[in-house]
Amino acid sequence: MRGPRSSPRGSHLNLRGARVSLRPLTDTDFNAWSEIRQRNADWLLPWEPLRPPYLPDPATDRGAFVTRCRARERETIADHAYPFGIFLGATLIGEINLNNIVRGALQTGTVGYWIDRQHAGHAYMSESLVVVCDFAFERLDLHRLEICIVPRNVNSRRVVDKLSLRLEGTAERYLQIAGTWEDHLRYAITLEEWTERRDELTKRWLVPSPTN
Repeated sequence: MRGPRSSPRGSHLNLRGARVSLRPLTDTDFNAWSEIRQRNADWLLPWEPLRPPYLPDPATDRGAFVTRCRARERETIADHAYPFGIFLGATLIGEINLNNIVRGALQTGTVGYWIDRQHAGHAYMSESLVVVCDFAFERLDLHRLEICIVPRNVNSRRVVDKLSLRLEGTAERYLQIAGTWEDHLRYAITLEEWTERRDELTKRWLVPSPTN
């Protein structure tokens, strides 16, 4: 079974794009994460699975947030998922998560993301997605990434459209979102496509310009 070339943990999980930096969230990020999630509830929750009512909300309960951080640390150690906070300087502006990693013959993962509405429209998420692609293909040795989006979520679709990612089709009633089984558009990029476009994507999204 093929796995990552090395154990990408700790400081090795600090990733950079041209403007943004990515790192796993820690207990000390609770106040910033809580403020963003509560302020953006109307913007974010319509596109997310429902939280079971018996579970505390990590956006308002520090203990639940810490539990969330520990669970994600375990997923990373197990090579099952690599979650990242997105930072603009020292400011948390969102999250992007590489989830559902499968090794063996498949060598795949899925990507999900959200951003603070105040920072939407500046292509920070497209940049973050390229950072994750670079990490997944160059360091984790994955062969394929998939991003699944509810068709009417035009903001999330804009992220992948800016990168000209390949649309494979529609998965009917694919995920439960806000209590409803929603169709999802399935976008994908493989290692072969990444290798062909790596120089172009790196130059545009990962290398800081002289004005940055």
